[in-house]
Amino acid sequence: MEHMTAGTANTYTTSLRAKLFYGVGAAAYGIKDNGFAFLLLIYYSQVLGLPQALVGTGIFLALIVDALSDPIVGSVSDNLRTRWGRRHPFMYFAALPIAVLYYFLWSPPTGLNTEGLFVYFLVMAILVRISITFYEIPSSALVAELTEDYHQRTIFMSLRHFFGWCGGLSLSVYTYSVLLIPTDEFPIGVLNPAGYQTYGLVASILMLAAMWVSALGTHRYIPHLKKPRAAAQSNNLRTIILQTLETLKNKSFAAIFICALFAALASGLVSALSIYFNTYYWELDNKQIAAMIATLFIAAVLAAIIAPVLGKHFGKKHAAIGVGLCAALLTPLPYILRSLGVFPDNGTESLFYALVCFQLVDVTLIIISAILVDSMIADIVEQSELITGRRSEGIFFAARSFVRKSVSGVGVLLATTILSMINFPTDAVPGAVESQVIFNLGLLYAPTIFTLYMISIGAIFAYRITREIHEGNLHQLLKESDGS
Repeated sequence: MEHMTAGTANTYTTSLRAKLFYGVGAAAYGIKDNGFAFLLLIYYSQVLGLPQALVGTGIFLALIVDALSDPIVGSVSDNLRTRWGRRHPFMYFAALPIAVLYYFLWSPPTGLNTEGLFVYFLVMAILVRISITFYEIPSSALVAELTEDYHQRTIFMSLRHFFGWCGGLSLSVYTYSVLLIPTDEFPIGVLNPAGYQTYGLVASILMLAAMWVSALGTHRYIPHLKKPRAAAQSNNLRTIILQTLETLKNKSFAAIFICALFAALASGLVSALSIYFNTYYWELDNKQIAAMIATLFIAAVLAAIIAPVLGKHFGKKHAAIGVGLCAALLTPLPYILRSLGVFPDNGTESLFYALVCFQLVDVTLIIISAILVDSMIADIVEQSELITGRRSEGIFFAARSFVRKSVSGVGVLLATTILSMINFPTDAVPGAVESQVIFNLGLLYAPTIFTLYMISIGAIFAYRITREIHEGNLHQLLKESDGS
C-alpha cells in the first residue's frame, strides 16, 4: 500500500467502486427502517387490531433492549482481529438471520389474542433490531477505515444515504402501487393484510442480497483498511463499559449525539405519522401516495450531490446548521397553512402538487443533514484516538446506530402518543374521521416537530472539529506513529 501523509486519501480505497459497494449495504437498513417507520404502526394497529399504544410501547421497549447491544457490538468489532479484518465477519454472518427474522415480523401466527399478538410483536421487534445491529454498526464503521480524508468521508456517506433511501423507497413504491391496492374485500388498500405479508418476503430477500453484495464487494479492501495501533483488548463486559464511557466523553461527540438524536426523533415522528397524514389528513389515495414516495428518489439524488458541496465549501458544522434551520421552518409549514385556511383543499390536483413540492425540498434537507452528521461522527475517530490511544469506530457508530433506531423507536412512541391524545379511532375510514380530530392531529404535530428540530440545531453549536482541526489530528497521529 502506498505511503500516506496526513490529510490525503488513498485513491484505491476511495475509488467509485469502493464507495458504491460501501454504500449499497445501507439499502438493507433503508428497507428495514422504512418498514418500521412507515408500515409497522398501521399494519399492527389498523390491520391486525393491536391497540396503537401497545404498538408504540412495544417498539419503545425493543429500542431499550437493543440499546444494550449497540455498544457491545461496537466494542467487540473494534477489538476483533481476524484475516477478514474487524468488520467483515459480522457483515457476512449477520445477514441471513436478519432476513429470516424480518420475514416473520410481517407474518404473525393467526388466531392470537391481543396479549399473544403483543408478545409476538415485541419479541420479533427486539430480535430484528438486535440482529441488524450486528451488521449495520460494523458496516457503517468501515468509512473511517477506508479513508481519513475530511471531504471523502462526506462523499462516502452521501452514497450510503443514497442507497439507504433508494432501497427503502423502491420497496415502498412497489408496496403501495402493487401490494396495498384496493380489492373487493379491502377497498382501502393500506388495510389489506396479504400485501404486508408479501412485502415481508420481498423485503427479506432484497435485504439479504444488499448485505452480501456489500460485504463481498468491500472484501478486497480489507488489507488496505486503517489498522488500529493498540492491541486488541478483552471483550468482557467491564472492559466494554469502561472503554465505551471513556470514548464517549468526547465533547464534540456529545454535541453531535444530542443533535442527531433529536433530529432522528423528528424524522421518526414524520415517518410514523406520514401514512396517517396522507390517508386521513390529506385524503390521498394509494396511487397518489405511491407517486409522492417515488418523487423522493429525486430528493435522495439531490442530497447525495449537494451534501458534499456544502460540506466542502462551508464546513460540515455550518452547513448542517443552515440546512437544519431550513428543515425546521419548512416541515410544519403545510399544516400551519392548512390551519389558517390558505392551503389547497383535499381532493384537488393543486393539493397533490403542493405536497409533492414541500416534501421534495423537506426530505432533501433532511437527508443532507443526516449525511453531514454521519461524516462529522467519522471525524471524531482520530480526535478520540489521540486521547485514548484506540480507534473506536465501532463504538461511535454504535451510538449513531442507536440514534437511527430512535427514528422508529421513540419516534413511533411520540406518534402513538399524539394519536392517543386526540383519540384517533381504530379502523378509521378516510373522510369519516371527525374534523376536530383531524385538526388536532395537525395542531399537535406542527409545534412538536419544530421543537425537536430546534433542539437538534442548538446542540450542534458545541461541535468543535473543523477541517483544520481534523487535519491537525491526522498530522499528530502520523508523528506519533513515526516515533517523533
